[in-house]
Amino acid sequence: MKAGMHILLINPNTSQQTTALMLRQARACLPPGVLLHGATAERGAAMITDEVGLKIAEREVLRLGLAFARGDDSQAGRAIIVAAFGNPGLELLRAALPLRIAAFGIGEAAMLQAARDEQGRPRRFGIATTTPGLEASIAASVAALGLTPWFSGTHIARGEPLALAADPALQCERLGDAVAQCVRDGAQAVVIGGGPLSEAALWLAPRFQVPVLSPVVAAVQAALAGLALAVTH
Repeated sequence: MKAGMHILLINPNTSQQTTALMLRQARACLPPGVLLHGATAERGAAMITDEVGLKIAEREVLRLGLAFARGDDSQAGRAIIVAAFGNPGLELLRAALPLRIAAFGIGEAAMLQAARDEQGRPRRFGIATTTPGLEASIAASVAALGLTPWFSGTHIARGEPLALAADPALQCERLGDAVAQCVRDGAQAVVIGGGPLSEAALWLAPRFQVPVLSPVVAAVQAALAGLALAVTH
């Protein structure tokens, strides 16, 4: 990996604590020479739980992403990660960015990774999350990626999303129940559906015989692959 590469992780919600959590997990995946930056939305929800929150977040993602692009005064590789599972503003950002800067969404990256095994063969995947208000949006994202034939469905952890977020141990336990339901539905991989839930993914992964994927890790891996490809061309 070429030195001096930069990745911006945009947290589309307003929680600085969530930004720090996701940056910590992303940083653990980075090789030497890649610099990670964080940006947090100034407007919107502290936790995105419905499609209204996603819509508000779109404007912040575009603003923060374009500010990062304007600061590009070199030819070093640059990438942006939109770190909300609904990928708010991702397509708008891609359309507005210069070609040399690629953008990745954590939901998109995780679904694409879950739908293929290590040999590149299709596999069934499910999604476990805490936000019932985003279930329709998740299904639409799966369909937009052409992955519906391999999608076993979304299972929602029992409990109110903000209450679960305030009790990480209970949140992990309830997400574990949702993962188990996905597996019973035939999922061969399960995505944990939420940037703030990414640490739960790491905690749950050893408990299951199928891969349990962190969307933040999946997006970092996609961004690194994109940067490596850009260097070779």
